[in-house]
Amino acid sequence: MTTNQPEPAESSNKESALENLLPIGEHEEEGRDEQGRKVRHKGVYLLPNLFTTANMFAGFYAIVCAIHGSFEIASVAIFVAMVFDGLDGRVARMTQTQSAFGAEYDSLSDMVAFGVAPAILAYQWALSELGNVGLTVAFIYTACGALRLARFNTQIDTVDKRWFIGLASPAAAAVVAGMVWSVATFTDKGVVGADLPVAVVMLFAFLVAAVGLLMVSNIKFYSFKDLDLKGRVPFVAILVVVLAFAVIFSDPPRVLLLIFMAYAVSGPVQFVLQMRKNKKGA
Repeated sequence: MTTNQPEPAESSNKESALENLLPIGEHEEEGRDEQGRKVRHKGVYLLPNLFTTANMFAGFYAIVCAIHGSFEIASVAIFVAMVFDGLDGRVARMTQTQSAFGAEYDSLSDMVAFGVAPAILAYQWALSELGNVGLTVAFIYTACGALRLARFNTQIDTVDKRWFIGLASPAAAAVVAGMVWSVATFTDKGVVGADLPVAVVMLFAFLVAAVGLLMVSNIKFYSFKDLDLKGRVPFVAILVVVLAFAVIFSDPPRVLLLIFMAYAVSGPVQFVLQMRKNKKGA
């Protein structure tokens, strides 16, 4: 007794026709197997992209809160986005789920959370008091964030992973959000740009532009990517972590601002010291 079975080519054509009817096509990307041969993979990894999506949502939420004048919540949302941004890459490396799709998706999410959200937060909080000057400063920051991420993607396989070329966009966003968070919560009633002297608003505008330009500079910043989080550490390291959390939670906005300001300054300081060393050597 014989049964009619579809030919392989006919079955493949049916699957292709079914895929064409779907409103969303399946993602495919090229990779290599364990033997180094080129293969094509369908689909995306769920776990790391969940963290990336949470990163983008936190940035989007920060934008919405800034537009509605909730500057403290917007600042916190940017720091939350930083946590998710740090997790997605490490989770992908630990679970061996890196992909070209994940790298591109991460950059787009970073643009929302660390390029657009801090600029809108800064403009809504204080830069709007400067008119077109404030608008220009906010755009400079956003443009520098986009250029920073584009350059990072093109240099990801050619630079030393221990160092960032230019200030990382999450650190730049942390400086801007930390400054807004620290000053906006200085009193119980809240502080906005209209409550500040013009000189202070101008100083804030200079800070926003400065961290934006640091993102596209050639100054090196330590990346902390060579830290081994999976290996054993001395017991005292856990005590240091606990103390660090205690210090941060004692006054989160100002302690976080000091930490990221110190990190932002570390690059230029190291650059100047290296220039002096080179001059002495010459």
